[in-house]
Amino acid sequence: MLILKNATVVNFQPPEVHSGWDVVIDKNLIVAAGPGAADGMNADELWDLKGAIVHPGLVCSHNHFYSGLSRGVLANINPSPDFISTLKNLWWRLDRALDKDSLKSSGLICCLDAIRNGSTSVIDHHASPSFIDGSLSVLKETFEQTGLRGMTCFETSDRNSIEEMESGIAENIRFAREIDGEKSKGSWSGLMEAHIGGHAPFTIPDRGLKQLAEAVEKTGRGLHIHAAEDKYDASWSHHFYDKDLIERLDDFGLMNSKTLIAHGLFLSEKDRQIMNERNSFLVVNFRSNMNNNVGVQNHLTDLKNVALGTDGIGSDMWEEFKFAFFKNRDAGGSLWPGDFLQFLHNGNTLLERNFDDKFGRIEKGYKADLVVSDYTAPTPLKAENIAGHMAFGQSSNSVRSVVINGKVVLKDREFTFDTTDIYEEAREQASRIWERMDKLDD
Repeated sequence: MLILKNATVVNFQPPEVHSGWDVVIDKNLIVAAGPGAADGMNADELWDLKGAIVHPGLVCSHNHFYSGLSRGVLANINPSPDFISTLKNLWWRLDRALDKDSLKSSGLICCLDAIRNGSTSVIDHHASPSFIDGSLSVLKETFEQTGLRGMTCFETSDRNSIEEMESGIAENIRFAREIDGEKSKGSWSGLMEAHIGGHAPFTIPDRGLKQLAEAVEKTGRGLHIHAAEDKYDASWSHHFYDKDLIERLDDFGLMNSKTLIAHGLFLSEKDRQIMNERNSFLVVNFRSNMNNNVGVQNHLTDLKNVALGTDGIGSDMWEEFKFAFFKNRDAGGSLWPGDFLQFLHNGNTLLERNFDDKFGRIEKGYKADLVVSDYTAPTPLKAENIAGHMAFGQSSNSVRSVVINGKVVLKDREFTFDTTDIYEEAREQASRIWERMDKLDD
């Protein structure tokens, strides 16, 4: 049992600030929270927080852990003036250069980055065409080794071959069944779940969508796919299928409450209507969209379910939250910090739909995924202005300690295990990946 004494508890939705609370964690749950909640209890470990903030862990709702070793990439990258050339010249060469060892290093580095920045859950979207079978299990191992919670899937695509597309679908099914097997045997860690992954509609023919729909039905999981990240995707769908993007997915039965659509900058009104009717999620990734110069999502208020992701630009959700708000304002949007705090919190709804448990509050009965923060508010911290403090003050630098699934994974800014070898291996693997990228045909 872990007891946190004298905490300032901050809940994001509904917004709340409570001073002088105790938080009691037993196994993977918060079993009590409130003034004097720990009275008379004996703890295995007790932290006197002396007023430090405790808040729910943040959720990154769309990420790419396969890109973890791309930072500062020194491979020869041809000029890439548009989105498609960026995919072909950089990302589709990087993912082809991945093997088992480099994927493991990339996954570990990304898990550490997430935890250090106060993200307790990451929903991943994976691609490694040269290493498909078993790749999702390697990623799962990195999450479990570091203690991070999350989901992953394989990015099904026909961009290299139909055979590769079918292998990707098979890997999605295999991984979902692996988790089901662990649950039935009582050996499931509780940290990892599965989506059924697709790259984007423009790289998946109807044959592939039919097979993805069969995989969704077989496994009971939801689809995780990019859509309308660039105008090219929407134009492709109209040219070859005479349909809007989401309409085409819906025709195959792929839109439901577990479906996660990433980006969605160029969705039609009909697309948005379908998403709302099916109770599906849109995950927006402002920094990535700025980096790729593809535009900004201007219809967030038209959508029922919106969450925030990074699309592979790390897992610092504090930074993503700020960029999302400021970019929206810069583009003439009318949303306020509180709107983006709601979007950030909505990642917990995605978790609840897939893990069938309660996430996102410091409250009895919720999963013990939480962060201790050193942020000292220079002005009163109230329920009404939590989002304002996050937008204009608090950052990932304030993260002191992290608890996930009831386990301490970061304490006083130090991991509970040695990370030296992980970083040394990652640097070696990154150099090898970059060399392999230069040997691949563009």
